[in-house]
Amino acid sequence: MASNARIVVVGGGYVGMYTALRLQKRLRRGEAEVTVIDPQSHMTYQPFLPEAAAGSIEPRHVVVPLRKVLRKCQHLTGRVSAISHARREVTVELSAGRTTTVGYDYLVVAPGSVARTLPIPGLAEHGIAFKTVGEAIYLRNHVLSRLDAAATTLDPALRRRLLTFLVVGGGYAGIEALAELADMARYASRYYDTINREDIRWVLVEAANRIMPEVGPKMGRYTVERLLDANIEVNLDTRVKTMEGGHVELDDGQAFDTDTIIWTAGVKPNPMLESTDLPRDSRGRVECGADLQVVGMPEVFSAGDCASVPDLSKDDPEARTSPSAQHAVRQAKVLADNVVARLRDKPLTDYKHSYAGSVASLGLYKGVAEIYGIKLRGIVAWFMHRTYHVSRMPTWNRRVRIVVDWTSALFFGREVVALGQINDPRADFDRVARNRPPVDAGSGSPVGPGPDTDPRPVGGTPERREVEATTESTPSRTA
Repeated sequence: MASNARIVVVGGGYVGMYTALRLQKRLRRGEAEVTVIDPQSHMTYQPFLPEAAAGSIEPRHVVVPLRKVLRKCQHLTGRVSAISHARREVTVELSAGRTTTVGYDYLVVAPGSVARTLPIPGLAEHGIAFKTVGEAIYLRNHVLSRLDAAATTLDPALRRRLLTFLVVGGGYAGIEALAELADMARYASRYYDTINREDIRWVLVEAANRIMPEVGPKMGRYTVERLLDANIEVNLDTRVKTMEGGHVELDDGQAFDTDTIIWTAGVKPNPMLESTDLPRDSRGRVECGADLQVVGMPEVFSAGDCASVPDLSKDDPEARTSPSAQHAVRQAKVLADNVVARLRDKPLTDYKHSYAGSVASLGLYKGVAEIYGIKLRGIVAWFMHRTYHVSRMPTWNRRVRIVVDWTSALFFGREVVALGQINDPRADFDRVARNRPPVDAGSGSPVGPGPDTDPRPVGGTPERREVEATTESTPSRTA
């Protein structure tokens, strides 16, 4: 049995955090030290991002602070840029700006996935993904700010553009984000005298001939029907040709202008894996055995979206587990147990999980679910969606907070206020600072009217403020 072994966990998402949680429970004192490396200091529970964006859940409650829950582990806030198993080293770009290397005896590779992009003109400039809590907050503020801007313009073309919202991708992330944000926008429209629910246009584009394949064809058709009932335009077997300047053209001939393009068209393994000497398959995923050991590297384990893991629940030897939270959480448990078994020279366990079912929300009081072959819809499926995910939320602290958020929203309604200032919090201060009168070099006194007598309104002229009300700064993001 190894003692004082160094275990490094790359990634603090589903696999990384749950693996570290189980390791700190199972490891004996002095048996090993665990270091978790992630660019963020928290884990994000992504199934709750749509409700956080729609105002049903406080965004802070869908993230779990790593240092708070991983008390027996070390945490490095930084981005892993390379892995050399030949040297047993991980290269980390720390948040402080310097680069360091971390040695290991055992390595868990779980950096997760990133948004899968396509070479569509305008996507990099105008698309916004939906994988982080920052993106969820931005989308919430952005959608509500479009309503504010539309309510103040007399230009019908600009108004149509502001009130048109496009979602590309018909998987879980796209459908749940679309349903929740559309519900929020319709709810918010009641507070605008000049905007009716029918004025708000939501468009879904999906390249396949069905949506949410995880719930089966019948429930997929039901989902489309519910979206159509909510006046959401559904375009299947359709692709986006261009979105330059916010002008969207589809391959079926449709064209329209929009200020909001939400990109949820799949994921791909973290590109960091290209800077490693780990074996990878044709899709860029780390090749693993059923015991979650990396092929040919018994000291390295991997799981989750970035790993190619045999699916033992199927007869096909080429079948691999899908990139889902359900697999990631269950794989983390087996992975942690196998790391401990490897430390103690005991046999490892293969990962095998039969498909139990899927649940999805279609907005408030609407949902679809398929549990052990039983198909459910409507409010029952919606309730099962909430029940399942709150039970999987790490820590009782977060579970209680989320239930309190839901209860508050039930009695008091959604919060529909845009806090767009958080996208550029220094904008107002910079404007005031730049308008400050010049200072006399000799006396140090202001030249001309002082701050109390400056006739110019703070924030610029009324004309300038009107223009600013119809524009939105785009946050930096990595494709």
